[in-house]
Order: sequence, then C-alpha cells, then structure tokens
Amino acid sequence: MLKLTKKNIITYSQVGQYITKTFSTDRMLSTEENYVDIKEKDGVRTIILNHPASRNSLSLGMLKSIVSNIKKDEDNKNLRSIVLRSVPGSLFSAGHNLKELTANNEKLHKEVFETCSDMMRAISQSPVPVIAAVDGIAAAAGCQLVAACDISICTERSMFSTPGVNLGIFCSTPGIPLVRNVPRKTAMYMLFTGSSISGKEAYEVGLVSKVVPNNKFEEEINNITTAINSKSRSVVHIGKTFLYEQMDLDISTAYFLGTEKMVNNLKMKDAQEGIKSFIEKRKPVWRHDYEKD
Repeated sequence: MLKLTKKNIITYSQVGQYITKTFSTDRMLSTEENYVDIKEKDGVRTIILNHPASRNSLSLGMLKSIVSNIKKDEDNKNLRSIVLRSVPGSLFSAGHNLKELTANNEKLHKEVFETCSDMMRAISQSPVPVIAAVDGIAAAAGCQLVAACDISICTERSMFSTPGVNLGIFCSTPGIPLVRNVPRKTAMYMLFTGSSISGKEAYEVGLVSKVVPNNKFEEEINNITTAINSKSRSVVHIGKTFLYEQMDLDISTAYFLGTEKMVNNLKMKDAQEGIKSFIEKRKPVWRHDYEKD
C-alpha cells in the first residue's frame, strides 16, 4: 500500500541535490550538443542522458537530441532495440528544465511541450522496442518518459514522482502516459501529492516491467536486448504497431483486426521460417523483412 510520508515527498530542490557520478564506456560513438552520449553495439543503440549540470533535465536541447537519435537510421535492419538510460549512479531525469519555463515566453513554452510530445510519439512509432533503464530518480517529465517507453526496468533504489504540483505546475502531460500505465488511484496519488514511489512500488502498480537488485541492472539490460535480438525485427515491428493501434479500439474491433494481422503475419517468410525451425528443432534464420511467400 502506498503511504504518504515525509520521506516520500521529492521536491525539485531535492532532485537537484542528487549526486552525479562519472561514467566511462567503450565504443562511445558521439556526443550531441553535450546532452546525450550514443553507443551502438550488437544492434542496440543506447542513448545516455548525460547533462549533469541540469540533472538530465528534459530541456529543449535534450528533447531534440533524444528525438533525433530515436529516429536516426530507424529502418536499418541492424538496429534491433533502443535503450534510454542515464550515467550509472546519477538520476535518470529531473523533468523539464524549469529555467526554460520561468521566462515570459509562451512561444518557447509551447515548443518545449510540443517537442516533448514528439518524443513520446517517436517512442511508440519506432519500429524497434524502446527500453527505459532507470537507476535513480525519474521525476515529472522524466517519469513521463519512463511510462511512455515500450519496456521499462529499474533498480530497487530507483524512485518515481510527478512533483510539479509542489511548485504550482500540475504534471498534466506526464499524467497522460502515467494514468494509462498504472491504476487511476495510484496516478492520482502521485499527481495530487507530488509524492514518490519506490522501484518496488513502481513494479507492483505496472509503471515498470521489472525491478532488479542494484547490482543486477546491467545484466538485466543485456538479458532484454539479447532476447529482442533473437527475434525477427519485422515481426516485432508489425506486432508493436498493432499493439498501439488496438489500444483505443473496442474489443470486438480489436479482435477483428487482430485476426487479419495474424493471418497476414503467417504469410511472411519469417513466420514460416519460425514455424519450420521449431518443427525441425533448430534456430531460425531470420530475413528481418516483410516479404511474403
């Protein structure tokens, strides 16, 4: 049961005091506008939020960097999944950059929120699964980002909140994916009190797919991406597309369209290869395309 306690209330000030540690990695490909680091290996594109000066806030620059790197080479067959994470030991994201929201600049404010919405759409429209990997604090729009991803994992020490109400800015847009992921009462609790929930609580209410011990974080990321790599990219793509399409449909329409999707899926060479490999007790050799028999 979620309890309202003083220690559970996270303010933007407390988020800003969260300790950021140094992170180094092999095969780092690029740094874009000093907001994110990009690493690609074995079909996995890792977008590392790395702007400690702003506590990985989702500033306009950060948002644009994330969107461009989600969409980059999205039709490349070698791209199999995207991981969004922060530098190990640092917070995931403190949410929007409040400095951009204090100026009397409605045009800027609108661009920030529209770009944030573009980022959420880029995640759902990406042909590959997008995974949020959280080891730390995800607040406000940072929590929104976690809720919008296809798969989300976190460590036991992670915390999630929508604390905008503490500053007089209700987390209306973060609440959109939040209330679609967790029970309504949990969403209202987070949005109206500004209180945080733990990684374990986030898993129990469905905000994250899995919570793991702190020392198992990297292993779990690898387990998920490796599992996705072993599947047909094209089959995963059509499946993801339909999952999002059917969410807003009534159940009868969803089943009608789902039947058509299954029938068309079976016409694909990758589907027939998958069935044959199962019968023949061997690993499938995927084409990763949409060609039909």
